[in-house]
Amino acid sequence: MSDKAVITCSLTGVLTDPKQHPVPVTPAQMAASAKQAYDAGASCMHIHFRQQEEGKGHLMCWDPEVALEMSNAIREACPDVIINYTTGTIKRDQQGPINCIRSGKPEIAACNAGSLNYLKVRSNGSWAWPPMLFENPVDKIEELLAVMKETGTRAEFECFDVGIVRAVGMFQEVGIVNRLDYNLVMGVNSGMPVDADLLELLMKYLKPGAHWQTTLIGREEIWPVHRKTAELGGHLRTGVEDTFYLPDGSRTSGNGQLIETLVNYAEAAGRTIATPKEAREIFL
Repeated sequence: MSDKAVITCSLTGVLTDPKQHPVPVTPAQMAASAKQAYDAGASCMHIHFRQQEEGKGHLMCWDPEVALEMSNAIREACPDVIINYTTGTIKRDQQGPINCIRSGKPEIAACNAGSLNYLKVRSNGSWAWPPMLFENPVDKIEELLAVMKETGTRAEFECFDVGIVRAVGMFQEVGIVNRLDYNLVMGVNSGMPVDADLLELLMKYLKPGAHWQTTLIGREEIWPVHRKTAELGGHLRTGVEDTFYLPDGSRTSGNGQLIETLVNYAEAAGRTIATPKEAREIFL
């Protein structure tokens, strides 16, 4: 178990309307929100890019100039911070994320490590959206890893179910990647549930020596599993991409409050919070 806990802030929500929720959109807003998280203890910022036109801030953007502007604004506000780019595309084409990585050269980028039927059911028994396949075949993963090698970017493998966790180990076995960094994503309705017992079982399926963290999506039910992550020696992540709710069920004012709560959980588990310099030594 590592004494040092690296804390990542997931700065902005996927397709989240900034008129309804406290999500940053513009480079200046991203930098200000990152600074709040940084001051609270986060040393890594996971970034999604948003369209900058008025009224379109809830929509994804793969403009490499926007990605670079956001990265630069965050780096200026948060000395020595680690930048982590999103790369997720529902279909096979990922030229947008590739262009952004080549432009911004982040230290880390997410790599969705397997395909998933992306589903959700409403309380009335109907689909919340038409069933879709989140396509992440091995050739898509290899293409992305090749670009990350070119830019000196580390891959953080996003694992939505147990089979994907096991597949990531196979990537190492066949030589696609050497060092493994797992991100165990819990709370997607058709993926792994937010479950502390399941988290503990997953430990035996991680390759020895790998770094790991959890991404926990939901409301107040996520916080006991954050606590378990800290106790098991994992690194920690939260932010308004993953939740708008604090442990007591109240809504957060933004990323700063969420990171403060995660710091308290880590310290209660006997962990110390990694500084940006220490986080770079651990992650990079």
